Amino acid sequence: MMIAGHATSISLEPVFWDALKAAAAEERLPLSALVARIDAERIEAKDPPNLGSAIRVWLFERARG
Repeated sequence: MMIAGHATSISLEPVFWDALKAAAAEERLPLSALVARIDAERIEAKDPPNLGSAIRVWLFERARG
């Protein structure tokens, strides 16, 4: 996946890929754009988690919301 012009590998379980694709569709964004947005939020954290973890947390918080 390309994020901010860089190829990035993301390891997620199938259930998280499905949820991420559904979230991108609901927000009418390409999957890469949603991941880039999550990544931008992630790197602003004091102690940023890896991208896969950030995506899982983002999806969890979205489901709770």
